[in-house]
Amino acid sequence: MKTGTHLLNVSTPSAPLQVLIGPFQRFARLEAAGGLLLLACTALALIWANSSWAGSYFGLWQTKLTVGVPALTISKPLLLWINDGLMALFFFLVGLEIKREVLVGELASVRKATFPVVGAIGGVVGPAAIFWMLNKGGPGAAGWAIPTATDIAFALGILAMLGSRVPTGLKVVLAALAIVDDIAAILMIAFFYTAEIYLVSLAVAGGALLWLIALNLVGARHPLWYVLPGVVLWVAMLKSGVHATIAGVVVAMTIPARRRIDLAAYVGHCEGILQKMRGVKEGAAHVGEAGIQSIEDASDKAQSPLHQLEHALLPWVTFFIMPVFALANAGVVFAGGFGALLEPVSAGIILGLIFGKAIGIFSATWLAVKLGLASLPDRVRWGQMLGLGLLGGIGFTMSLFIGGLAYESAALLDSAKMGVLCGSAIAGVSGFVLLRWLGSRNEVAT
Repeated sequence: MKTGTHLLNVSTPSAPLQVLIGPFQRFARLEAAGGLLLLACTALALIWANSSWAGSYFGLWQTKLTVGVPALTISKPLLLWINDGLMALFFFLVGLEIKREVLVGELASVRKATFPVVGAIGGVVGPAAIFWMLNKGGPGAAGWAIPTATDIAFALGILAMLGSRVPTGLKVVLAALAIVDDIAAILMIAFFYTAEIYLVSLAVAGGALLWLIALNLVGARHPLWYVLPGVVLWVAMLKSGVHATIAGVVVAMTIPARRRIDLAAYVGHCEGILQKMRGVKEGAAHVGEAGIQSIEDASDKAQSPLHQLEHALLPWVTFFIMPVFALANAGVVFAGGFGALLEPVSAGIILGLIFGKAIGIFSATWLAVKLGLASLPDRVRWGQMLGLGLLGGIGFTMSLFIGGLAYESAALLDSAKMGVLCGSAIAGVSGFVLLRWLGSRNEVAT
């Protein structure tokens, strides 16, 4: 009795806090490991594309794959199945994270959201302005949004490598800032990188969206209910001219975020079941199993479908979808040597990711604090914010994705890829070195 009560007293008070910070902790751990896999796939793509087997690399991604029935077929190269299909699941996860952050996370209140939102805006304006100055009126002008993205997998992975040298508050700010950055990227894709609109397909997508909203309103909670209308929405978006990955975000917004029972009721129910199970005799195994099943059912009701889907999908996105995307998109041939990095597109991306991001994030947040619109998070110093700004310059996944939308020319796309890879590498190493140095100074000072 005493032992059981002690366990309940220890776990119960921490449950609400764990529900809030648990997803972020798991997310950070997975992203750290996923960043290493992403780096390995990037290296493999670069080596493969510049080897004697380069033909097999580019030929693989151009392999046609046809899916569907005679009345409706989709035939695309493997590269587009990855960029339009698998990446829709990536954007679906992004949408789930955005919804969670807005409801219960760092974006749940104006005061908490102001700091990362302002930082993200500065981190978009700064790089875009630098790129635009170097490419205004030129053939590469359409790629202005490429250096505005932040790859949270690599950025959080580097912070994880720094361990206790950086405060938890800095990691939370980076995660929230990257979420806002993703929102900006989604809006830019929707408004600036959308081809001709086909109204009939868009109307079908609208009908599928209403279907999803209705499922939410009537209380459909099992994820399978949302699969069929979600697929319909994706196909309709694919045919409408709006980029298909936007469908992932739209579907995510309709996933229920409510629990069937609140935490207090859940704890009370489990406490009652455990109390009964303590009095069960050794031979009555079926009673114990019934109690465990009851706790499992209650646990399912105490978790929202949004949380369950996010938890289930995160490993697949981190360890499969993003590495496959990197393998398919990071391969660039270094035919022009390092002189190609001086071309307007490459130079604009490199300077935007390194200086535009760091200056934009730092200056925007500094101004917001000075004006009293936001406050610097606990234990976070301005030097660390500069390091965070540098880490924000790791564009990679989203930058490569936007580059593929911005340029049809293979030459421009190769220049963009070189700029993204070089700029992201310099920004990441610079941010790591600065934050490590600042962390070492703080350890000496204490």
